[in-house]
Amino acid sequence: MDESLLRRIITSFALLAIVVLIVLVNSSFVMWFALGLVFMIAFHEACKLFGNDNGSSYALAFFIWIIAGFMQKPEYLGAITILGLTAYMVHTKSWNKALLMPFIYPTIPMLFLLTLFKNFGMPSIIWLIIIVALTDVGAYIIGKSFGKSSFSPTSPNKTWEGVGGGIGVATLAGTIFGMSAIGLMGAFCISFLTSASSVWGDLYESFLKREAGVKDSGTIFPGHGGMLDRIDGYLFAGVVMFTVLQSFF
Repeated sequence: MDESLLRRIITSFALLAIVVLIVLVNSSFVMWFALGLVFMIAFHEACKLFGNDNGSSYALAFFIWIIAGFMQKPEYLGAITILGLTAYMVHTKSWNKALLMPFIYPTIPMLFLLTLFKNFGMPSIIWLIIIVALTDVGAYIIGKSFGKSSFSPTSPNKTWEGVGGGIGVATLAGTIFGMSAIGLMGAFCISFLTSASSVWGDLYESFLKREAGVKDSGTIFPGHGGMLDRIDGYLFAGVVMFTVLQSFF
């Protein structure tokens, strides 16, 4: 077996085991800590992608996550942070897009993921994982088997057939998982919108890497790249799932 493939398989099983353990423990503190660890690593990778070399950004990101742990609606903290940074930069006439962007991505989506757990519990996280994972796997398998039409110049390897197939598989599985809680149509709508948004979450991170001229966002996972490479779909999908659940259910 190819050594890189072996590393990829081992890493996949290790990550799966960690996720299963967190789900089984089902602790608010453990989830906050785990998401916080993911956040800080992803924030570091985003700073590199955006060209942010301001060391104080990490202290602010850490402080944001500490405060978020005590809030029931931590997603609002992201908006307050952006407003505060914008006000500071305007006041000092020192506009710095590279400084601001990591507090938009991945900070705001990570706060939404924490809020999703706080407000809808572990079942919502499991639901999200099922949808995003099957979107990715379904798109890969169906795209490899039937893909002909290029989906986007941002990610040349993706095809419309693969993306459509992945969304279809994930929507079906997500609907089955969620229908007992919110009904058939509600589960279908959320699953479809969440799955579709995860595709563009993956596409956005691909765009950032191309703009930065790098293949992966980092090297923390052997054979898989960086943290953002692993969670990109969840960052868009988590925002959409929470927003729809919060607004209509």
